[in-house]
Amino acid sequence: MSFLRLEKISKSYGDLQVVRDLDLSVEQGEFVSLLGPSGCGKTTTLQMIAGFADVTRGRVVLDGRDITYAKPNTRGLGIVFQSYALFPHMTVRDNVDFGLLMRKVAKAERAERVAQALALVKLEKHADRYPRELSGGQRQRVALARALVIRPPVLLLDEPLSNLDAKLREDMQYELRAIQRKTGTTTIMVTHDQAEALSISDRIVVMQDGRATQVDQPYRMYEHPRSEFISNFVGKSNLLRGAVTRAGVEAEIRCGALALAVDGTGLRAGDEVKVSLRPEKLVPVAAGAGKLDAMVAGRYFLGSQWMYEMQTPVGALTVLAPNDGSAPHDDGARIGLDWAAGVVRVLPVSAGPCASDGSPVAPEA
Repeated sequence: MSFLRLEKISKSYGDLQVVRDLDLSVEQGEFVSLLGPSGCGKTTTLQMIAGFADVTRGRVVLDGRDITYAKPNTRGLGIVFQSYALFPHMTVRDNVDFGLLMRKVAKAERAERVAQALALVKLEKHADRYPRELSGGQRQRVALARALVIRPPVLLLDEPLSNLDAKLREDMQYELRAIQRKTGTTTIMVTHDQAEALSISDRIVVMQDGRATQVDQPYRMYEHPRSEFISNFVGKSNLLRGAVTRAGVEAEIRCGALALAVDGTGLRAGDEVKVSLRPEKLVPVAAGAGKLDAMVAGRYFLGSQWMYEMQTPVGALTVLAPNDGSAPHDDGARIGLDWAAGVVRVLPVSAGPCASDGSPVAPEA
């Protein structure tokens, strides 16, 4: 049995339904990210788990115990807020100690556990400082230590890195994941940052309009998106509209003058589909040598990569090429584009919600 289960939970504010029949099973020790744009219901879902928002319909079950209507302070969960919510008049040590003090843990045990928590986040030398004397990354780690010191069954993270600058945010992603692996704490994180979710999660739940549209491992989510929305939201994608002109084990899809051979599973002749080609899977080659002719309409230097905007017979395409030290292609250059077999992804024109195992859910009547 899963450690944490959300059983068709829904949340409504009057006529506005924010979360719709969400099913999710989380294993003990797993790191799961709720990913989606603003207003998709991910933060409301986290608040229902924490008990800060009432569940309109459904159940929240933790380790076999129904906590749907339990008060937040009886759930024993660790929470790190976007703003960190540290007590400004308390030192780092006192902030971390606060949860244990409220639980009436013995003084000697509190001191030992606070020391362990500060060592875990590498802040032992800052124990007597106040939050105002710390950097953003240090304050984030204090909040994390305060949540972990109570040894919660589940750690809830509400966009914990969003207030950090880009470089520190990237560093803290890996530090957060390392700490989670070391403690083995079951963790659910809300984020709208795709790279963050892909880099540190065991599984990702992509949410759209209050529903889970795909639940999957990061690599599978990226390589096998279920819908146009996911293909565009999780990473960059070139989308081409086409039609299945030949069905079978290997099907053919035509996107204008471009014919593509793809896996024919589930495809029928005449189906309208969209084809996804990730920008980094398109390889610039000599003119006439690839599967598609192209002209460089613009280029942008990204450090480790060059991003090209290409004009092609099937429309504008974006290409990401590694910065390997060779001279970049000039604006106006005519080149070819090639790609490996198997990188083309076929998407239905529309796709509905899915269950916690990623399988499609039948639409409502």
